[in-house]
Amino acid sequence: MSKKDFNHNDRPVPFADTLMVRDSCLCLHVRRAARTIARRFDDAFRPFDLTSGQYSLLMSLNRPYPPHMKDVADLLAMDRTTLTANLKPLERRGLVAINPDPKDKRGRLLILTEDGLALLARAFPVWEKTQRDLEGLVAHSDPKQLLADLISLSQEPKQESEK
Repeated sequence: MSKKDFNHNDRPVPFADTLMVRDSCLCLHVRRAARTIARRFDDAFRPFDLTSGQYSLLMSLNRPYPPHMKDVADLLAMDRTTLTANLKPLERRGLVAINPDPKDKRGRLLILTEDGLALLARAFPVWEKTQRDLEGLVAHSDPKQLLADLISLSQEPKQESEK
């Protein structure tokens, strides 16, 4: 099928369908909510010269043992190339170190430095307040259930062979 065939539409989509999608599309509303929430956290973290994504990345490294790059990429639902790009400014600031895995030189371990730990400790109370404020906006529903539903939606669908 050519692009011309693909773009040719004999039947227009009625405006009523556009309104129905606008009012009920999970994808649209999750994306809108995600952008709005990210902006709220970005604003909150601005005094620390952090974005919400950088805060999440730093927090994902706050573990008893340094994680492998693949584990962090999986947790944050990003590919390794994107993770590497997101780590670079944090590494330049001395917040993160990337070291070879002593057990497997091909692997990389991600380490939250002392400066990274200190920044995370200062930013955490701001995260808590912003989180509480946002949870207050969904007070008519159960924030814990909303979180559980979002986690469920973020899981990759199982392939037929896995069922």
